[in-house]
Amino acid sequence: MVYVKDVERGLAFYRDLLGFKLIEDFRHENKPVYARLRAPGGDGTIALHQAGPEASVLSDGVRLYFEVRELDDFCRNLQKKGFHITQLPRMMPWGWRHAYLNDPDGHEISLYWAGENRMKKTVMKAAQKAARA
Repeated sequence: MVYVKDVERGLAFYRDLLGFKLIEDFRHENKPVYARLRAPGGDGTIALHQAGPEASVLSDGVRLYFEVRELDDFCRNLQKKGFHITQLPRMMPWGWRHAYLNDPDGHEISLYWAGENRMKKTVMKAAQKAARA
């Protein structure tokens, strides 16, 4: 679950920009206060929950990861829609391609593609070696 200051704004990001599908939402006075979405191409879900008026939505030390097969094309499409990506896709030392961005409430997100490297131990060894260098 991700706490947000404005569920409607969160829906515009996760549903309309990232392609999540709305499963359900709950409303108070006709305004969404909770929404659950399914990841495109998978069974994973994410929930957006309205934070209280004085509550912080900071998530220091937490980053959401979403695997995207056509990462470069996906990021180009986000940019065409005017969305800022803090790091464009690049190959990381552990063999995965990553892009970084933030949702409207500042939650860090990594869009990545690991492909066949996802479960290879040798890739993780390469990351440990790179970290020591």
